[in-house]
Amino acid sequence: MTTNSAERALESLLREADHAQRAGDRARANTAFRQILSVAPDHPVALNALGMAALGHDDRAAAAYFVRAADADPTAAPLWMNLASAHRGLGDADAERAALERALATDQRNLMANVRIAELFERIGDTSAAAFRWGGVATIARSIPDRAPALDQLLTRAMERIAVLTQALSDDVDVAMQPLRNTVDAEQRRRFDACVDAMLGRRRIYAPAPHGLHFPFLPADEFFAREHFAWLTDLEAATPAILAELEALLSAPTPAFTPYVTITPGTPANLWSALDRSEKWSVQYLWRYGVRNDAVCARCPQTAAILDTLPLSDIAGRAPTAFFSILKPGTHLPPHTGVSNIRSIVHLPLIVPDKCGFRVGGETREWRVGEAFVFDDTIEHEAWNDSDEIRAVLIVDVWNPYLTDDERTMVRHLFEALGSRLGDNSQISD
Repeated sequence: MTTNSAERALESLLREADHAQRAGDRARANTAFRQILSVAPDHPVALNALGMAALGHDDRAAAAYFVRAADADPTAAPLWMNLASAHRGLGDADAERAALERALATDQRNLMANVRIAELFERIGDTSAAAFRWGGVATIARSIPDRAPALDQLLTRAMERIAVLTQALSDDVDVAMQPLRNTVDAEQRRRFDACVDAMLGRRRIYAPAPHGLHFPFLPADEFFAREHFAWLTDLEAATPAILAELEALLSAPTPAFTPYVTITPGTPANLWSALDRSEKWSVQYLWRYGVRNDAVCARCPQTAAILDTLPLSDIAGRAPTAFFSILKPGTHLPPHTGVSNIRSIVHLPLIVPDKCGFRVGGETREWRVGEAFVFDDTIEHEAWNDSDEIRAVLIVDVWNPYLTDDERTMVRHLFEALGSRLGDNSQISD
């Protein structure tokens, strides 16, 4: 048979097969496809069609057809997908995975190949690989503009599978690590726990974001370890006396507590606008920007005395700041960051009703009366009082524990040399 006559014969047989398929005459279509193979043994369309005809009732024969078809046209991802289906029917997970990986090798953004291999990994119990591939499904689906409802449903399914698989992986890790964790003090394993939680997507790792002076290379931690602050125990022991002095201030008409947030008129709206000059968050200063409030300190002598024993962040005209902070019922301070990481912020809780909370970065804590903690306020943090009573905390600036004595001295001299050139370096802290 000449080349031209062979081509005409193939075209005629392909038309016949197509007509038969459209008419639903599978037997006649398969006869035509077999005749095509007698003329062109490696014809991928005929091989694929015969493979599809066998799929589901003779998966071994189907696989043989698909292998020949894929060998004839190795860049055709649907042929590898069909081969994967045959291997799935045969229960050969390794061969199914190999076929799907060949499909993905032509295009890693092949949506259905990602779905199929994610399903495969779930079936064989490879939770991590399944979650990764479902993540790919979600990413691809999101990138498609004007998604049809079926794609939205697929995206929803992918997100559900990611959540389930991530939880399963988390549970496995927790079970595996629990015996060792039980032997390690909670404070000593805190950083490791944060590492694992971030790896498993259970939390974010927040970086310091000061909106003023950023002292580089200091360890970034949301809540500092108590071991850095030997004096915390003495501060906590003074809680009854400090609380009594606060209550005396609250019951007296003067000096009045004043709004913490005061924004210069004309300032564009920002996250603090809702609290501008509001008594929802009010304060009484014992120290402010390095200046001692003698009148308030005289009314709170025991509080003033304990403050004098602390390593306050002393910078002329700028630090320390120490104050009683009052949150009215229903008040929420928005997520924000402080001015500089050269300092640490101490909270000594004094009045803490239920439904109050405090988050720094990825860790949320409850205030407990008389239990102080120290945190880096240049890491995003927020506070709330969802109770029907006020919440009261003594807040104090101290030096960042990782600054050396020489560094503290140089920082003091830096601001002395700059004088007033930096302007008002006030900060938002809570």
